[in-house]
Amino acid sequence: MGDCDDARRRLAAEEGEAWRDYLTTIRGRAGQEYVEIESWAWSRLSHRLRSIRARRGWLRRAAA
Repeated sequence: MGDCDDARRRLAAEEGEAWRDYLTTIRGRAGQEYVEIESWAWSRLSHRLRSIRARRGWLRRAAA
């Protein structure tokens, strides 16, 4: 079970890092710059979170 716990912790850390990257990217932007960057940053975040969710699903199936 230790390996699964380690994997869950790594995924949680990766999720936190994805959110931090998103917030760092958009923080302090204004006007048109925000509009241009936020769309890209959200898309990147969404992709990273989908990947993390998929790997969590694989972990659940492997642990079952």
